[in-house]
Amino acid sequence: MLFFLVSCLSFLLLSQSFLKPHPTSKIEFRIWAFPWISFEVFQRFSVLMGRKRKIFISVSQVPKAFPSIKRFLSARSENLNHVEEEKDDVSLLDLPDLVLDCILEKLSPSDLCSMAGVCSYLREKCTSDHLWEKHIKQKWGGVIGEAAYREWQCQQIASKMAPKFLHSTAKRSKFQLFSGPLEFLKHKSELKESSKSSSTCSLPPNSVMSCYLALESGKFWFPAQVFNRENGNVGFMLSCYDAQLSYDSMTDNFVARYPAQGRTMIEEAIEWDRIRAPSVNTPANVLHISDCLHELKPDDHIEIQWTKNKEFPYGWWYGVVGHLDSCNANEFNCLCHISDTVVLEFKQYSPGSRWRKAMISRKDHREEGNEVDGFYGGIRKLHKKEDIGKWKRLWPNRTLE
Repeated sequence: MLFFLVSCLSFLLLSQSFLKPHPTSKIEFRIWAFPWISFEVFQRFSVLMGRKRKIFISVSQVPKAFPSIKRFLSARSENLNHVEEEKDDVSLLDLPDLVLDCILEKLSPSDLCSMAGVCSYLREKCTSDHLWEKHIKQKWGGVIGEAAYREWQCQQIASKMAPKFLHSTAKRSKFQLFSGPLEFLKHKSELKESSKSSSTCSLPPNSVMSCYLALESGKFWFPAQVFNRENGNVGFMLSCYDAQLSYDSMTDNFVARYPAQGRTMIEEAIEWDRIRAPSVNTPANVLHISDCLHELKPDDHIEIQWTKNKEFPYGWWYGVVGHLDSCNANEFNCLCHISDTVVLEFKQYSPGSRWRKAMISRKDHREEGNEVDGFYGGIRKLHKKEDIGKWKRLWPNRTLE
């Protein structure tokens, strides 16, 4: 019995001593005092203590009698340092392609230009068409159309020159073609430094990025249409004329060139809301084929070609389909929609004005008019509320004579 009590007391004292914190020297003594402890037991114990209590034993604290344990701790320390170095070396290029593409899609045009100068891999990514199609549609979609893209491609083929994006020579600017006061040219110095260590890259002449940069720089004069030309001249109210436009990034406005009688008229300070992409593919000096005459009825919104004389190009003028003089404008008795004569009203003019009404033939409409009243050409019916609303926002403050 006495032997049992002594054994229990010794066990309790020994267990409590293990639970108390001890200095490193005592830990070393216990390892030295119990040489039968195997290396595997020590390895498991060190891993467990490292996970649970965050205790790390340094190599210098291990006695020389345990070379295998010392090698283990040395290898473990080197692995931890190697992992930390790898974490510090993680870069943008280490990301998966899908994640990198999502990041690039969020960048602005100026940021894409900066990223393109980092390395050849990012240059290829940042100059891809699918990234720039969103930007060109977002900013330029309302003012350029298929005609502008065709004009751009024709200019590139004719000149046989691809606009340069990055150059390695010191004599030429890295944005020689786009030397206008663009926002993204603030990054010119960064691109110059980064291009020294990267290969020379020229954008394809028909790439979306090159087209975007040419539009921003104002070097590319693109075809579009201008509402109320000549800064709202009374003679052009509620009209829309074809022109060649160039963007001025300093004022965020446009400059227009109107061809007329062998000379070019220039108008400046044209705002965005006065510009639209060409409504049809018909050139300004060609009669538009009217394919909506059979469906025209009173109160329909239309645009019709009109020119002062045959030496001038056509412009598109806004109007509505009216009622015949013999009709009482009662919707239940109105037969204007089946009549061979279609009445066009231009309500911006006063009722007594000679520009107020025009008559055209529904079945055999061609260019009609004279040198006094001008010549009426093709007609297109407006279906979209956005197109109609555009004209109404431009309505003059007073009735014209």
